[in-house]
Amino acid sequence: RKKMMSPSPTHSDSSGSSKHDSNQDSWEIVEGLRGLPANMQEPHRQEGLLLKRRKWPMKGWHKRYFLLENGFLKYAKHGSDLKKGKLHGCIDVGLSVMSIKKKAMCIDLDTEDNIYHLKVILSHYYTHQLQIFSTDCVSSKQECPGSSHSLVHQVSNESKASIPESMSEFFDAQEYLLSSSSSENEVRHYLLFFSVVTVTSRRSTLPSPSPTSSVSLWNILRNNIGKDLSKVAMPVQLNEPLNTLQRFCEELEYSELLDRANQTQDPYQRMVYVATFAISSYASTYHRAGSKPFNPVLGETYECDRPDKGFRFIAEQVSHHPPVSACHADSKNFTFWQDVRWKNKFWGKSMEIVPMGTTHVTLPAFGDHYEWNKVTSCIHNILSGQRWIEHYGEMAIKNINSDACQCKVTFVKAKSWSSTVNEVQGVITDLKGKVVHSIFGKWHESVFQGDPPSAMCIWRATVFSVCADPMPVDHEQYYGFTQLAVELNELNSMLRPLLPTTDTRFRPDQRLLEEGNTEGAEEQKQRIEQLQRERKKVLQDNNMTHQPRFFKKSKNDTWVSNNTYWELRRDPGFGKMDFPVLW
Repeated sequence: RKKMMSPSPTHSDSSGSSKHDSNQDSWEIVEGLRGLPANMQEPHRQEGLLLKRRKWPMKGWHKRYFLLENGFLKYAKHGSDLKKGKLHGCIDVGLSVMSIKKKAMCIDLDTEDNIYHLKVILSHYYTHQLQIFSTDCVSSKQECPGSSHSLVHQVSNESKASIPESMSEFFDAQEYLLSSSSSENEVRHYLLFFSVVTVTSRRSTLPSPSPTSSVSLWNILRNNIGKDLSKVAMPVQLNEPLNTLQRFCEELEYSELLDRANQTQDPYQRMVYVATFAISSYASTYHRAGSKPFNPVLGETYECDRPDKGFRFIAEQVSHHPPVSACHADSKNFTFWQDVRWKNKFWGKSMEIVPMGTTHVTLPAFGDHYEWNKVTSCIHNILSGQRWIEHYGEMAIKNINSDACQCKVTFVKAKSWSSTVNEVQGVITDLKGKVVHSIFGKWHESVFQGDPPSAMCIWRATVFSVCADPMPVDHEQYYGFTQLAVELNELNSMLRPLLPTTDTRFRPDQRLLEEGNTEGAEEQKQRIEQLQRERKKVLQDNNMTHQPRFFKKSKNDTWVSNNTYWELRRDPGFGKMDFPVLW
C-alpha cells in the first residue's frame, strides 16, 4: 500500500472505504494542534475495546482490547490477556502514518509493513468506555514491554546495522487522531492529544548564528602533536556558547530511560534501559564536531531545574589542574552523578579525547547502583574538510550492589570501507556469563533490543522522531545544538536572582559569543583567565588550596555532592551569600 501524505489522500482498502461520499467523509491526515493552547495536561493511559479488521483475507471485524500508553498501542483479545503480557501486537504510533474518517469513525494506522484498520464501537456503553487515544509524543522513544510481536520494524535478511539506518525513512507523519464520538466538536476535542506539557516557555533558537572562523588551527596546534592540549589556550572562535558543565547536563536529555528502569521489575531489562541511557548520552555530539565547549574556571557552577523532565541538576568545576568537573542530578526515580577529567591529544589530522572517571546511577525502587566508564571520542578532519566525531571503545556497566547482571557495550571503531559508523553493540549477561539480552543500533540515532526481524526499538534520538522535540530549524548554523542545548544557557528575569554569581549563565565571554560578538567574547575570555591566574597565585602565596562549595571528596577519592546546594538556594538564598568573583 502506498502511504497517504496529502490532507485528503486517496485511501484504498478491501472494504471499499476509498469511496468519498462527501468532504466530511473523506480520509485525511489530522492537522494536529496548530494554534491551540499549549497548557494542556499531559495525556494519561487510555484503554478499551475497538473493532479491528481481520488480517488477510480481511473479512469481517472482531473486538480487541487496546491500550495506549507512552506512545505505544498494544492490543490483545481480552483486557486480562493484556495485563498478563499476552499481546497480539504492539504498534509504535511514532512510526506510523494515521488517517481517519470522522463520520464513519474509522482509523487506519500504516506502519509501513502492515496497515491496521480500526473502528470505534458505536454502542453507548462502549462509547462511554472509549474516551481513548491520547498520544504522549515525547514517549514514543520508548519500547513496548511484554510484547511477543514487535511491530516497530518487521524485516528479514537485513543486518543489525542496516535497521537503524533505515528507520529515518519512517518519520514522515506528524498528526494522529482516534476518537470515540461522531460529533465534530468532540472530534476537535480529541485533537488535544498531540500537545506536550509546557511548564515554562523556553526559547527555540539562539540569539545569533555561529560566526565564521578565520583562525588557523594549524598555527595553534602544529607544535603540540601528541601532547595534552588541556593547557593550550584556544581562541574563542573555536568555542560553542556552552561549557563543559552544561554538556554534562545534556547527558540527561533522555532521562526517561532511567525513569523506566526504576519501574521495571526484571533486573536484566533494567540493565537494558540503563545501558541504553548510557549510549544516549552521546547523541547530542553528532552535530557538534565543529566547535568545543568553554572550559569552566575553578569554582564555576551550573544548575538546571527541569520539573518537566522530573530532575534537577547541579555541576561545579572542582579542580583546575588537572581540570575536573563534577555533577549531580536527582529525581524521584534516580540519582545520577559523575566526576570527569579529559586528556586531549592532537595527532596531526584528528584530536582524541580520552575521558577518565566513572558515571554512577542509583535506582531507589530496587537499591541498584550502576557504574560505568566513558569511551574515547575523536574529532576527525580537525584541520581541513568536514569535521566529524566518532566514539569508540568498550563501556562496562555493572551493578555494584548485585553481581547477577552485567553489561558490556562496544562502540565500534569505524572503517572507511564499512557501514559501522556510529554503531554500538551490547550484551547483558547473567552471573554465569550467559547472554540474556542483546542490544544494537547507532549512538546518534536509535537502539534496538533483540535480533532481526523481531528487534524492538528501545530509544530514538529526537532528531529522528517526529513525536519529540526535533532539531531546531537551521541547527547547522547554530552550532548543531539540539533543542535542549538551546535552552541550557537561557537566563530569564525570574531565574536570575535565584542563581549564585558563579553560575555559568552569568559568564560574559560565553554570553557575548552566544550573541555573536566574537571580539568582545575573546576580550572577556582573556580577562576571565587572567582573574583565575591571580586567584591561584593568592592561594599559593597563602599556602591554601581551593575548597569546592557544593562537592566533596568521597572515601574512594571521587567527587560527590555535599547535598547543600538546593537547601542553601532556598535558605538563606544565594543572594545573601558571598562567592568569589570569577568574571
